[in-house]
Amino acid sequence: MKKIKIRPTDSELEILQLIWANGPATVKFVNEKLNEIKEVGYTTTLKIMQIMSEKGILERNTESRTHIYMAKVNQDETQQALLDRFLSRAFNGSASKMVMSALGTHSTSKEELKAIKDLINQIEKENGNNR
Repeated sequence: MKKIKIRPTDSELEILQLIWANGPATVKFVNEKLNEIKEVGYTTTLKIMQIMSEKGILERNTESRTHIYMAKVNQDETQQALLDRFLSRAFNGSASKMVMSALGTHSTSKEELKAIKDLINQIEKENGNNR
């Protein structure tokens, strides 16, 4: 997979998330999954996926009669690039402001809080070893 150089639109990101979660897929499959959330016409889904292919976000396998689309961008890299851009624009680059805002306005499960604490402990250990 190639490193992300573009920023997917909201509609493109919805499609990417479906393909990341389910693997390579047809336009019909993606359209049916999108319609579970909101009404989207088949031709709209087809056009978006064709544009994504032209942009290099998706790759289209044309070997069979039914074209199969697969992601050409890595999920983690794409999410990190989007997060970096959001962090920079919305929180002036402050990760702590973003985390405090998210934790202060959304409910967090005990499991999520434990995972956050574990991550903080891991970061503190790594920073302690770098001094």
